[in-house]
Amino acid sequence: MQWRSIVVGLVVLRLSLSCVLWLAFGLGPNVSWGFNFHLSFNLHKLDLLFGEEKGTDQRGNSWSQRIHGQRYEETTRTCAKVEEESLKRSYLSFFDGNKDEYVRRYSSFPDTLKAKMKGMAKEMFYFGYDNYMKYAFPEDELNPIDCEGRGPDVLNPSNININDVLGNYSLTLIDTLDTLLVLGNVTEFQRAVKLVIDTVSFDKDSTVQVFEANIRILGSLISSHILLTDPKHPFGKVGFKGYDNELLHLAHDLAVRLLPAFENTSTGIPYPRVNLKTGVPPDSINETCTAGAGSLLVEFGILSRLIGDSTFEWVARRAVRALWSLRSNETGLLGNVVNIQTGQWVGKQSGLGAGMDSFYEYLLKSYILFGEKEDYRMFQAAYESIQNHMRRGRESCNEGEGDPPLYVNVNMFSGEIMNTWIDSLQAFFPGLQVLNGDVENAICLHAFYYAIWKRFGALPERYNWQLQAPDVLFYPLRPELVESTYLLYQATKNPFYLHVGMDILQSLEKNAKVRCGYATLHHVVDKSKEDRMESFFLSETCKYLYLLFDEDNPLHRSDNKYIFTTEGHVVPIDKRFREKQWNDLFPCEEGVLTEREMNDRSPPNNISNCNRIPDERRYTLPLKSIYMRQIDHMVQV
Repeated sequence: MQWRSIVVGLVVLRLSLSCVLWLAFGLGPNVSWGFNFHLSFNLHKLDLLFGEEKGTDQRGNSWSQRIHGQRYEETTRTCAKVEEESLKRSYLSFFDGNKDEYVRRYSSFPDTLKAKMKGMAKEMFYFGYDNYMKYAFPEDELNPIDCEGRGPDVLNPSNININDVLGNYSLTLIDTLDTLLVLGNVTEFQRAVKLVIDTVSFDKDSTVQVFEANIRILGSLISSHILLTDPKHPFGKVGFKGYDNELLHLAHDLAVRLLPAFENTSTGIPYPRVNLKTGVPPDSINETCTAGAGSLLVEFGILSRLIGDSTFEWVARRAVRALWSLRSNETGLLGNVVNIQTGQWVGKQSGLGAGMDSFYEYLLKSYILFGEKEDYRMFQAAYESIQNHMRRGRESCNEGEGDPPLYVNVNMFSGEIMNTWIDSLQAFFPGLQVLNGDVENAICLHAFYYAIWKRFGALPERYNWQLQAPDVLFYPLRPELVESTYLLYQATKNPFYLHVGMDILQSLEKNAKVRCGYATLHHVVDKSKEDRMESFFLSETCKYLYLLFDEDNPLHRSDNKYIFTTEGHVVPIDKRFREKQWNDLFPCEEGVLTEREMNDRSPPNNISNCNRIPDERRYTLPLKSIYMRQIDHMVQV
């Protein structure tokens, strides 16, 4: 009997030691069991127990250290090593259970739940759309709290937050046209098109941003015209008797009114704003952002090829080449704000978010649509510079040591970190990485933004990755994270991304829904709201959410391929867009591409990358659970 008492005593002692280690160092899973302390898996505390401390370099595997010249001793023990050693540590296996918590949560998604989420996304769209048509049309936007329409702020012309976007041209209706087709509502699509034809005119004394008018209005008119007139792309015959290319004529009229922005600039880079009646305002500034000036080529290029007039593509491509020629000789990076007369960089920050995002996006998408090799070579050169100078963290997404990959804001000339925040617009980049075939890096960056969403139920406009807190607190119902989620699901078919979409959908329903629509979150922490529903909520956010859960959508079943513009408008990849009715606009100018860039970056024959994830990976987490836990810990989920 004595030996039994000894054995029992040893077992009790071992369990007691395990509990002490658990409580002292937070080595348990993310649970609290209702108590006032929180037990979290802490990789840094593991390292203090079992690892050696090392100094870290600013461009090494760790970005979570302090910057601005300060260095301090920090562990660089890796998730991979922790995972490997955890098999040898009984106190860790005590918490494993039969299945990892992330595997249990994300590894499957029933068809019944998928159908339910599809229905929720559809209801979300129609709640916003129907109330816009009831309370706001023909004005530009819906104020969803007061149930009123909103147009330009004529009493305060300097209110560019409103006036850059709202031009007194029924913005939300136009921006939403092709979403109606995606949801299968041909009848309402045709009714909406007729309303646009009968009521919309661009002969207005409205000063608007060229970029916003291009992506929201011009892009939607072109997309809807193509879908109306081409029965093989991708919704079948949706045209109606009497349609006489009116949407194309409206698009042409708008584009002509935007052309004065390209006149009287020394560089060919356009002014940021035009008045639709009178052209460039006399008091217009000479500064513009890289994305605003360099993200016109898709819409202008399609319009040129539809009407056989090279003017629009010529001015848009000239602007892209002008910006490209101003990149740093040292890093290959561009800044975010440039003087259109002098070509001097006013803003020297280089990043992937506001002011730069769609410039990179349209280099690749222009190549996919038009087949111009120059566009692909510029994109690949830019992507290489991004990887070399903005990317921090471990080399590989799903293995190795260090912090998860993250893209930071750097000085365009030196590549040194300029600040410690990232913005919500950068969440588009995983989707672009999918289009480029870099699915592994897309998985990691997407997981970081999803962790931020899980913490706040939204994406703050800016998030400080060093302070682990928002810098700018509002969320205007942006689509970028949903877009990347959708594209990653199309590439991997992993149910994890359906769970992400469900989380986003439920958060929007819980935090943003108001009396007549969905409202901008003024503060992602206290969930206070602003009375505004931007048009991209219906044009993009709802569209991508619906498509994520609709496996049988015509876009997914069509024999023809398609792409989305930066505003989420559907554009078919059509051989007629690779044919020009004119000679080359102008040869590749000296300095636009270096000799090495011209010779070393041949575009692939097949740009499609949707099957690059092995089948076996589709039934496991896209990111190993220990790395997911690491990201959640860093974001304080």
